[in-house]
Amino acid sequence: MLKILAITLFVIALAVGTAILFSQWEARQLTASAPDPGQRIDVGGFNMNSVLVPAGPAADLPPIVFIHGASGNMLDQMTPFRPALEGRAEMLFVDRPGHGFSERGGPENARPDGQADAIARLMEKRGIEKAIIVGHSFAGAVVASFALRHPERVEGLVFLSPATHPWPGGITWYYQVASTPVIGWLFTNAIATPAGLALLDTISSAVFSPNTPPADYVAKTAPQLVLRPDTFRNNATDIANLLDYVTRVAPQYPAITAPTVIITGDSDDVVLADIHSRGLARDIKGSELVWIAHLGHKPDYMATDVAVAAIEKVAGKDRDLQMLARRAGARLADETATASIGQ
Repeated sequence: MLKILAITLFVIALAVGTAILFSQWEARQLTASAPDPGQRIDVGGFNMNSVLVPAGPAADLPPIVFIHGASGNMLDQMTPFRPALEGRAEMLFVDRPGHGFSERGGPENARPDGQADAIARLMEKRGIEKAIIVGHSFAGAVVASFALRHPERVEGLVFLSPATHPWPGGITWYYQVASTPVIGWLFTNAIATPAGLALLDTISSAVFSPNTPPADYVAKTAPQLVLRPDTFRNNATDIANLLDYVTRVAPQYPAITAPTVIITGDSDDVVLADIHSRGLARDIKGSELVWIAHLGHKPDYMATDVAVAAIEKVAGKDRDLQMLARRAGARLADETATASIGQ
C-alpha cells in the first residue's frame, strides 16, 4: 500500500513538474514572439514600458495617456487609437505595472492608486506635464485614482466601459485561485498557460460579445502575454483586490472636477454598466454618459469614432456625442444582424 502511494505521489510530482517546466518554456516563447515597440524607463526602483508617439506640426489636441484594462497590455489601446489620432496629439501608451513588458514594482502596484502614481511618475519622465487620461475597463479605477491623486496633471478624463464601483458577487474562480498563496503559484505555473492558450480565441471573442472582434485582434495586441505565469498572477491579484479598493475609494469620486466622458454599451457582459458607468456619471459632476446600444465591452474598437470625439470634447471642442452614439448603435445593430444571418 505504501509503495502504491509513493508511486502515485511520484507520478503526480512528475506531472506537476513537467507542467511547470512547460509553462516556463512557453512563457519565454510568448515573450519572444510578442511585438514590443516600447521603451523601459525607471519610475522609482522598477521599469515601466511605454510608447511615446510625438505630436505632428498641426496637432490640435493636448497630450493623451492611454491605460489598458485587465488581461491586456498597451497594444490593446495602441491598435485602435494610434492610427485614429496620429499627428493630432502627443500620445503615451503604457504597460501597467506587472503587465506587458513593465516590471511589477512594489506591493503598492497591486492596487489602482499605486499604478496611478507610477503612471504619473512616468509622465514626468516622459516630459508630459498634463494630459487627457483615457482608460478601458479595469483601468477605469486607475483613471479615477489618477484624477483624485494627481488633479494637476489632468486635462480631461475618458472612461471606456470602466470598472469603478462596488458590485454584487465576486470574481471569476480562476482569478481567486491564482491570487492565493502557494496554490496560486502552482496554478499559474502549471495550469494557466496551457489552458489559457487553448482558450485564447474563445476568451477574446467573449470580451467583444455580442460584437465580433477584428480578425487580426490577437495578432496585433498579443493578449497571450497575460498567460505568462507571473503576469497571470499579477492580473489575478489586481482583480482580486479591486472590489475592496473601489468600495473604499468610490465615495471620493465627487471630488473629481476634470471634464469627463463615460462611454459604455448596453450589452456589456463583462462590467455591469448600470453600476459602474451610471455610478460614475452620478458621482462626477458635469460628466457626460454616452450609452451605446448593441455595444459590448470594447468601445475602443467597436465605436472608436465616438471615443475620439469624447477625447476632442474634453479637450474643449464642440462634439455631439449622443448623436454619434445613436449612429454607432444603429451600425452595430446592422452588423450583429448580418453576423447572425451568416451563422
